[in-house]
Amino acid sequence: MAKYSKQDILNIAKKQNVQYVRLQFSDILGTNKAVEIPVAKLKDALEDKISFDGSSVEGFARIKEADMYLSPDRNTWLILDFEDLKYGKVARLICDVYQTNGKPYPGDPRYILKKTLRKMREMGYSSLNVGFEPEFYLFKMDEEGKPILDQMIDKASYFDLSPMDGAEYVRRDIALALEHLGFEVQTNHHEVGPGQNEINFKYDDALITADRIQTLKQVVKIIAGKHGYYATFMPKPIEGLPGSGMHANMSLVDLEGNNVFCDENSKDGLSLACKKWISGILNHARGLAFITNPVINSYKRLVAGFEAPIYATWSQANRSSMIRIPAQRGNATRTEIRNVDCMANPYLAIACLLNAGLDGIKNLNDDEIIPSISENLFELTLDEVMKMGIKRIPSNLYDAMKEFKKDMLLKHTLGDQIFDKLLYIKEKVWKEYSIIVTQFELKRYL
Repeated sequence: MAKYSKQDILNIAKKQNVQYVRLQFSDILGTNKAVEIPVAKLKDALEDKISFDGSSVEGFARIKEADMYLSPDRNTWLILDFEDLKYGKVARLICDVYQTNGKPYPGDPRYILKKTLRKMREMGYSSLNVGFEPEFYLFKMDEEGKPILDQMIDKASYFDLSPMDGAEYVRRDIALALEHLGFEVQTNHHEVGPGQNEINFKYDDALITADRIQTLKQVVKIIAGKHGYYATFMPKPIEGLPGSGMHANMSLVDLEGNNVFCDENSKDGLSLACKKWISGILNHARGLAFITNPVINSYKRLVAGFEAPIYATWSQANRSSMIRIPAQRGNATRTEIRNVDCMANPYLAIACLLNAGLDGIKNLNDDEIIPSISENLFELTLDEVMKMGIKRIPSNLYDAMKEFKKDMLLKHTLGDQIFDKLLYIKEKVWKEYSIIVTQFELKRYL
């Protein structure tokens, strides 16, 4: 049931003196897009009467299919108080994209997630809880608003406080802005790298969490800019420093509200369904990387020597594994998928991880469950790891793309339109990257 009725939103907008409304959606790369309307057009928007040109959006329609309509999700109504109020208050509604025939647009990432969640419910589960752990770097900006990469804002590391932490007040302002928007912020702290930060908010239903991570990225960038800093969610912005990830914590809930992953009678507290879920994700890990780590720079983070995982394994404590099981049990039992980064489209990433996990639950026999790994894989040689039958996560976008092409489960999850368009876009990017002569090559070979 919608939290707000159409009349509720119209009344709130009038009472709060909202002047503009941003009708927001996501392209297939996960970039926030929006059509902004004056508040006088809000009633039309709530009746799905606002159209836009889909051919101008990355990965959307061809020219002959350009006309599309935005259908606002009334649950996502927010007044964006953190923005510049020079021209009056701005509100936001996240929208689903529809075709002129009244059907959902198959290239809409939010639709893909909603479709996968319906499949989950048909299998007898009520919801998927998701909690992300987004990390980002802050840099000083020059007069043109560009980041200054050779001057880190502090020399702090994990959990450091002022005066070592150079951005404690920036994180606090971001957290306060998020709380004002309805987020339940749980922690905010300095991360391992200088100028690197993390802000965590409470888990929730998968669709709500995907919407929130898109909002968080906007808030972080805008608040950081107000303080004179440039915020980036790039996975590896600085060579030699820790990369930024977005660990995805997930747990399934049954129709009675119980955590499916918990089994208090088992030795490790994990259910058989949980281990099949993990095995399903690991079986598809190499193709999934194309979705969870979707840019060339993603693979500069997934290297040995840092905490980011490089092997498709799971463990109850070992942070070198792709999937870790945090110590909490009961309703807090969850799988922490550690290779995901912030460049991932959250709607597509959750949908693909969910479908891979469900595939494991539905189709794997007990003897096909992948055992956990206790060894620190970072201390082993590649040959030693290979002898254990462990798969490596792809080491570059091209290899991930090859694995993605072969994975029919992922193709079914995304549908032909998004599957084919993502390959087209990324193949083009890889060709551009392949002909660039880098500073590394000039220094090494010139």
